[in-house]
Parts: sequence; structure tokens; C-alpha cells
Amino acid sequence: MWFANFFIGGSMTMVIPFLSLYIETLGDYPDKLVQQWSGWVFAITFFIAFLVAPIWGRFGDKHGRKKFLVIAGFGLGVCVFFMGFVTTVFQLFLLRMLMGFFSGFISMSQALISTQTPKRIAGKVLGTLQTGNVTGSLLGPLFGGILADSLGYATTFQITSVTLFMAAFFVLFGIKEVKVEQKTSEQRKSYSTREVLQHIFFNPVLVMVMVISMFVQIANFSIQPILSLFVHELHGSESIAFFSGLAFSATGLGNLLMARNWGKLADKVGYEKILILLLFLSALFYLPEAYASNIWQLVGLRFLLGIAIGGIIPLRTAYIRQVTPLAIQGEVLGYNTSVRFLGNIIGPLIGGWISGLYSISAVFYFTSALLLISGIALWITVYRNTNSSSHRYPAHSKV
Repeated sequence: MWFANFFIGGSMTMVIPFLSLYIETLGDYPDKLVQQWSGWVFAITFFIAFLVAPIWGRFGDKHGRKKFLVIAGFGLGVCVFFMGFVTTVFQLFLLRMLMGFFSGFISMSQALISTQTPKRIAGKVLGTLQTGNVTGSLLGPLFGGILADSLGYATTFQITSVTLFMAAFFVLFGIKEVKVEQKTSEQRKSYSTREVLQHIFFNPVLVMVMVISMFVQIANFSIQPILSLFVHELHGSESIAFFSGLAFSATGLGNLLMARNWGKLADKVGYEKILILLLFLSALFYLPEAYASNIWQLVGLRFLLGIAIGGIIPLRTAYIRQVTPLAIQGEVLGYNTSVRFLGNIIGPLIGGWISGLYSISAVFYFTSALLLISGIALWITVYRNTNSSSHRYPAHSKV
């Protein structure tokens, strides 16, 4: 599964650094319209994924998560392949829309591994799995930038689709999903959708973790669609795709170095404590990016950001694993994925709106403030609920 995540992570990030640049080649658009289209093209994928994620989660609980992973891998490959043949931005928009139906590969792979991992080491294992996605995300923008500069954007889409098909084959032939025995009557119980939602909403910390999942995605994706335009402002047009990829990859490198270590630490001291710490650190490292005066300052700051923000993803999954019955973990993670995708929708739209109204630097101010608010909100929620709910939810630690 590590290798499958590696190929998915690499494939999906190969095209991100130049997607807004690709839009510029599909018509004679003013800069502000390119920024707006970049936001819409990014957002539509996650809007569709937001709608279908709980459905896929319930499908995984009932029929197995491997089936979805294979379907998603092949579906993503087909969509990305045809993106290399579009002639209008609306065609690209439609393919990104279809792509949303097959999104959620990384989240479902985390659910698959999570359900077959002992709770006491869930953070460490999910952190290790995260390094597969991160390693791919680290190399993807670099290779994507090199391919785009040398072969063109359209050809890069076609090459990228091959790696997505490879990920699907890795799962199809290399993964055996073991059905986990449910020992207690509570574990064997069949849950309705209403009961799943009650489980979520009667756990205030779980609700806040899911809300923060959305806020983190808003913060992250508010800048991603226009980061290449910011790189262009700092560095100029020379090898723009490569340097955009470098800025993306720097975040991935920081993530790669620390994701597993954050997971190990959280297994020992509590997931909530480390999540709060990482939110504050992410806010701290995002803000100076607004003041970067050259590409290398931006790359260094993106690296520091990756150290902090990359640990949030596996830890929130490990937390949900701790407080959710096995029979509904896929569906609960599906709702969390849906909320995350909602953030992926809102983020590009807000980023495009703020950058168009003010400047790209203003997006960094907004992002830093949102992460700071998220950290404060989670700290308050955990503090208020520790004494009353620690006996019911073992993931709650003393804060």
C-alpha cells in the first residue's frame, strides 16, 4: 500500500504546479480570470468528492476497501489521460468534475490500514503510510515541472495517467485485505446512518477534529492553485514549472522527514496534544511566506511548513480510529474525508477571491490566521471535555 500511495501522491501532484499555467494555454484570458478559473477547476473535483465520500466509506465497510481503491485508481487514470487532449478550459473543468467521483484513494487506504492495525501503534503506522504519499508528493512536482518544461503540459498529463494505472495494479495484485474479526456484540452490531451521525455529534472533540480537518484543507488549498503564480512573481518566467514544483516539493520534504515521528510521539502523549501543537506551528510557518522576496526564501519556509502541517493528516485519522467502533470506521472516515473535501472546495475559491481582490500575499495572512484559530478552538474543546469524556473516549489525553 505504501507504493500505491507513492504513485498516487506523485501522480496527483505532478500536474498541480502547472495547472493554472495550463489554463493560460487554453485561451486568451486576463490574469484575474485565470486565477478564478484555477480556483473553479481545483474546487469542482473536491465538490464532487465531498458528495460521494460518505457513500464510498459505507461501501468500504460493507464490501471491502480494496475494491474501491482499484476502481479509484483506474478512474483517476482515465480522467487524467484525457486532460492532455482538452482544447478549452470548460473541457478541463468537466474532467476535473468526473475526477472527483474517484477521489479519496489516500483516505480510503488509510482506513484500510487503520482497521488492520493495533490501536496502540496506529499513529506510527499511519505516519509511515503517510510517508508513501508524501514521498510521491515530494518527487511529483519536480518531475512534473521537468516534464512540463521539456515535453509540454499535455504530454505530462498523459504520462501521469500511466502512474495512476500502476497504483491501481499495485492494489489489485499486491494487496490482500484481511477481514478483521469483531469480537464483541457491540463490534458486531450493524449501525444505521443515523447512529453513525449520532456517534460523531455526541463526541465534541471528534466533531472539532473533523471541523479542523476542513479548516486545514481551506488553509492549504487557498494558496495551492495560485502558488505557481506567486513563484512567477518572485522568480520570473524562466523554468517556471520546475521552480513551482520545487516550491511544492519543499513542503513534501518536510512532511516526509517528520510525519512518522509525529505519529510515534502522538501514540505516547496523546493525539490531541500533538494536533494542537502542529496547528500552532503551521500558523507560525505560513505567515512569513507572505514576505518572501525570492524563490529560495519561499522554498525554505515551505519546508518548515511541511514539517508541521504534514503530521496533521495521519494523526486525525489515528484519532478517529481510536474513538470509533470498527464496524463504522470506514463511514466515519468517509464523513471526515467529505468534510476535508469541503475545505478543498472552499480553499481555492477563497484564495482566488482574496488574491484577485487584494494580492497573493494576502492569502498567506488569511491562512495563518485560520490555522491559529483552529489550534485555539481544538485546545478549548479538548480542555472542556477531558474530564467528562476521558472515560468513554480513550484517545483523550490530559491537557
